[in-house]
Amino acid sequence: MTEFGEFISALGAFGLYQKLLVVLISISLFLSPFQTIGQVFMVLDEPHHCNTSWICAIAPNLTEEEQLNLTLPRDADGGYEQCSMYSPVDWDLDSIVAYGLNTTEKCSNGWVYPSAQAPSLLTEFDLVCDRKDLNDISQSIYMLGMFLGSIIFGPLSDRIGRRPVFLICLLIHGLIGVGIAFVPHFYVYMAFRCVVGAAEAGILIIALATSCFQKEWVGVSYRSKAVLITHCCFAIGQMILAGLAYGIRNWRLLQIAGTAPVFALFFYIWVLPESARWLVIKGRIEEAKKLLQKAAAINKRTLPPELLEQVPAGPGSTLDLFRKKHLRKVTLIMTCTWFADSLVYYGLSLNVSGFGLNVYLTQLAFGGVELPARISCIFLLQWFGRKKTQAAVLLLSGLMCLVITGIPEDQPVVTTVLAIIGKFTSTASFSTSYVYSAELFPTVVRQTGLGLCSMLARLAGIMAPLLLLLEQYHRAIPMAVFGSVTVVVGLLCFLLPETRGTDLADDTKLGDIKGATPRRRWVLGARTKNSPEVHI
Repeated sequence: MTEFGEFISALGAFGLYQKLLVVLISISLFLSPFQTIGQVFMVLDEPHHCNTSWICAIAPNLTEEEQLNLTLPRDADGGYEQCSMYSPVDWDLDSIVAYGLNTTEKCSNGWVYPSAQAPSLLTEFDLVCDRKDLNDISQSIYMLGMFLGSIIFGPLSDRIGRRPVFLICLLIHGLIGVGIAFVPHFYVYMAFRCVVGAAEAGILIIALATSCFQKEWVGVSYRSKAVLITHCCFAIGQMILAGLAYGIRNWRLLQIAGTAPVFALFFYIWVLPESARWLVIKGRIEEAKKLLQKAAAINKRTLPPELLEQVPAGPGSTLDLFRKKHLRKVTLIMTCTWFADSLVYYGLSLNVSGFGLNVYLTQLAFGGVELPARISCIFLLQWFGRKKTQAAVLLLSGLMCLVITGIPEDQPVVTTVLAIIGKFTSTASFSTSYVYSAELFPTVVRQTGLGLCSMLARLAGIMAPLLLLLEQYHRAIPMAVFGSVTVVVGLLCFLLPETRGTDLADDTKLGDIKGATPRRRWVLGARTKNSPEVHI
């Protein structure tokens, strides 16, 4: 029985065919940051106060300043209160001026936004005062959608294939994403965002997590490079988002501009292949042979006929993730790793407006720092291996969050610099997890295993914006939680096996360690002290 890596070696580890696949997947990831982070720019803080037009019925000739002086209390700084007003009365104007109004209440007739900016989610749906928390709750609803998408699309892609699930998710992403721009109520907006989140999870879990169009198609030496190239496109998409949001202030137009380009990707129907490795696992040998021969022809290589007659692997069970001891340890630690990755990554990303500097420049810096973070992973994974890199960047991410908790509130520049460093390391950690996880899980359960990891990541994504609500009790609480969880998980990563320089495992069998080749020992995570290390 031949391992699938031998087929990849025969057709070319990273030929023209694989490069074209990397480009195709990378294109789709330019749009992903908009759905995940775009709402940050739709709910920017704006000056506001209660609508007190009731007094105009009593005195229609009042100037705006006179109206506000009579109907709004002042805060400690001398400005008008944003969330309370004097209770309406049926007195005449002279009595109001003579005696004044003393009883206050919450805004009962909506709010006024004097700055007259383009419509945003905040102004159109009044996400202020008692409704302010709906912003973070809606981000959690989106992450809930991603959580559900991980549950649905991870196992589904193992069942019906990577390609059809990817195309279905693109269709949902485009249709519902554009539909969001026309919603009449904020609760409808949240429901649509939940659906888009599910579709986005399907896209990411296939394009990034397993990278079946890349990682299951390329050789050992190029695996991390292929995956991290697509990650760089995600980082560039974040920088594009900052410019797009700066140029388009109307949230509905911004939603259309950030989503509609996905329809241009439907040429994938004709050009995107299935994973040959997955076809072999499912017993669809003839289809796999045709794809492999096509890839070899484009790469100007020839596959030996005797190689095509050998089937690499048999079926596996999802229960193997927990039933088999070596996979159980991998599954438990990697799910915790993805949880910590997501918690700190989204905790920083969704708080981009809370560090005290210009939100557009901060987002540009956040997107800009992701690019070198993802590129550096190519070298870090090669020099230090997967395990050490994963543990180190997680520990640094957690430490940055913990240090931020001790920075005074009047030092926004220092806080932002530390947040950018934390974003750098959390991005590197997330990228490492994508590469590392796909190498640890065998092909027969890879997508399901990564679906489980993604579920935990989305659970953390749900929690991150809700934890940010704890700032109202003490501003250090969210960062303290992000940092402490990440540090603990970073230490757990030292218990994982190393996978640098190994071929992807196709089945879940542990095998005979003593009789295994050095490559097989690495695949199984059972390297002995006399086993030589295989470098990229």
